[in-house]
Amino acid sequence: MDLPAFDFEKLVYLDNAATTYPKPVEILEAATLAYERFGVNPGRSGYDLCVAAGDVVVETRRELTRFFGGSDPNRLVFAYNATDALNTIILGILGPGDHAISTTVEHNSVIRPLNHVARDRGVAVDFVPAEANGIVDPERIAARFRPETRLVVVNHGSNVIGTIQPVGEIGRLCRERGIVLAVDASQTAGVVPIDVQAMGIGALAFTGHKSLLAPTGIGGIYVSEGVEVHTTRFGGTGVHSKEPFHLDNYPYRLESGTPNFLGIAGLHYAQKWIEERTLDGIYRHEMELFARLQAGLEAIDGVTLHGTTSLEHRLPVLSLTIRGMDPADVGMMLDVDFNIASRTGLQCAPLIHQQMGTGERGTVRLSVGPTNRPSDVDAAIDAVREISRDHLS
Repeated sequence: MDLPAFDFEKLVYLDNAATTYPKPVEILEAATLAYERFGVNPGRSGYDLCVAAGDVVVETRRELTRFFGGSDPNRLVFAYNATDALNTIILGILGPGDHAISTTVEHNSVIRPLNHVARDRGVAVDFVPAEANGIVDPERIAARFRPETRLVVVNHGSNVIGTIQPVGEIGRLCRERGIVLAVDASQTAGVVPIDVQAMGIGALAFTGHKSLLAPTGIGGIYVSEGVEVHTTRFGGTGVHSKEPFHLDNYPYRLESGTPNFLGIAGLHYAQKWIEERTLDGIYRHEMELFARLQAGLEAIDGVTLHGTTSLEHRLPVLSLTIRGMDPADVGMMLDVDFNIASRTGLQCAPLIHQQMGTGERGTVRLSVGPTNRPSDVDAAIDAVREISRDHLS
């Protein structure tokens, strides 16, 4: 199929919370070259190409284990994405009679699996509301602890309002009670530091295609020492093929079938890109642009910014509405009239929208990424100002 005609140079892309775009060309070129040269089934045979592919997989496990503050690369397992990883964690830990706690800032990749285990396995589930500033109070989570509480699941960074949760404090409270803390790091991995040991994280779910700058279709889990996640899928591992049951040791325990080698290679080469620029450097770049964006939008008549406007404990993500306008219409105007990519609706996070009062139609979400420039921010401010002025005049 021929590629559609599109002027990518004129696109103002502010949907980085969905996936970062464009990916740095050096990452794509290196990953594609690796796939071209030895894109065979890694770890399945002993010939040179297979060994080379396997080395990339092993080295990427080591890199990501270091990156997340883990201790055992074998406990870094690959998945399709964060949704796949979170399903593996939730379905692999919770059973009949168990109790789980989560929050209202969660994505449907947490809400729906928890609702399914509640309906299908008899698991009790509590969702703790965020405070007015978008932060979940750790003590309000601890107040829901029961003797049968097995799992707490927390979204590290909101994909709707950008707030970063106090995972370290929540982890400390969970550790004191012997409860597993699972963290959804979809929005934070690759932009803010994560240390699973220091933060008391039992299972960390991440995706590759956001701030880790890899292609879509790759993600994973880091399972901390002492935490056991039961496998929910069974199949080939490339080793011990005579065994009639799926292997119990990590990483095979939670991996089956052929891995996404191109995605893993993307993660591998993106680690080098991130290391060169540092997490602090990436975060400062994004937040400087975001502060400019938020200040400009806040000054526009008819525009409401939902959630906190504080720049502390924050990701470069905001949600807005224009008085009297459907967010879907605003998003279409941004796209068609101004060539600006945004995200409209509920952003797969209905509970926080219900809490904010935007649960019917949602918001327009704008999110800054590592390749954005000041001109992108200024274009978005000017576009929203013009849309609001024309509607309210």
